[in-house]
Amino acid sequence: MLPEKFTNFLLELFFPKFCFGCQREGNYLCPDCKSTLEISRSHEICSSQNLKDLYCALDYRNPLLKNLIQKFKYEPFVRELAPTLSSLIIEHLQLLDNKPSFKDFTIIPVPLEKRKLKGRGFNQAEEISKELSSFLAIPLIPNCLIKTKETIPQVELTTETRKENIKGTFSYQHPELVKEKKILLVDDVYTTGSTMEEAARVLREAGAKEIIGIVIARARPEDDQF
Repeated sequence: MLPEKFTNFLLELFFPKFCFGCQREGNYLCPDCKSTLEISRSHEICSSQNLKDLYCALDYRNPLLKNLIQKFKYEPFVRELAPTLSSLIIEHLQLLDNKPSFKDFTIIPVPLEKRKLKGRGFNQAEEISKELSSFLAIPLIPNCLIKTKETIPQVELTTETRKENIKGTFSYQHPELVKEKKILLVDDVYTTGSTMEEAARVLREAGAKEIIGIVIARARPEDDQF
């Protein structure tokens, strides 16, 4: 196996980074383009049957943000977008007047099915979770929540059919790691909430005490399309 530094050198040599906003060489998101993203400075409590609250950093309708997230999810060699996208969540939390404290929480990412994980090489929610775990100095449990069956991509479905599509697709292992714990459930985009709500339901079943969701962006069903 090649050393990581040498691998990164080869990637930068053959696949140089260009800003997805202005095509300037150097980074996937240059400071000028990042400044055009309107990071939310407010937070409205958004509770549901299984989620106590939800934090959303940006509006998915921003074309640049939508492009960044889709590149991160579906194109090779852009795994390095994780720190950039995670920084948007971190900045959102820092901009809030009532800054949340997650010191007693454990991070769990929404999982991918095995076929998608093999094809992409990584789970984007887990990559974001790693960055948040480091910043918040709280533990990450990447393999407690698992996706046990393949589903039709949610972006291809209506609001009514998304909930049925995702129902029963998650399971858990090592419930002792979750029991009586406060969980920060991480994903990239929140649209109808079907995926996160189902994941939270399973974590509740495993014994989680409290679950708060956190995502890069919130979308409407009509926004969550290619």
